Amino acid sequence: MSRTTAEATIAAYYAAFNAGRIEGMLETLHDDFAHHVNEGATRLGKAAFAEFCAHMSETYREELRDMVIMANEAGTRGAAEFVVHGQYLKTDPGLPEARGQRYVLPAGGFFTLKEGKITRVTTFYNLNDWIRQAQNG
Repeated sequence: MSRTTAEATIAAYYAAFNAGRIEGMLETLHDDFAHHVNEGATRLGKAAFAEFCAHMSETYREELRDMVIMANEAGTRGAAEFVVHGQYLKTDPGLPEARGQRYVLPAGGFFTLKEGKITRVTTFYNLNDWIRQAQNG
């Protein structure tokens, strides 16, 4: 696999995210997949990831902007940096009450790839910043 293949796979993953196409995101994932969530438990497999995405779609409306994607020469590891522009739609347990608050949050993702597919994504954002915006929004 090459750097350009890895970057294209990551770009397809995020394009599907922005389009609200969970199936499109799943198409970029390897059968041996792990999702490492910021401040949360690791989800193993596509089914667990699809459940997570469905929950997120109900709870948040988000668009990722200012995307920068990078990959190593071998195309086995990659990263993306972006800004999340979102709206909090439905109260997520353990978080502030949802009232349609809008937020803007720098974030990133780290990837491992194999055979042209994503085997791992680790998402990072500043949860305290998000909570502050949700409480003040």
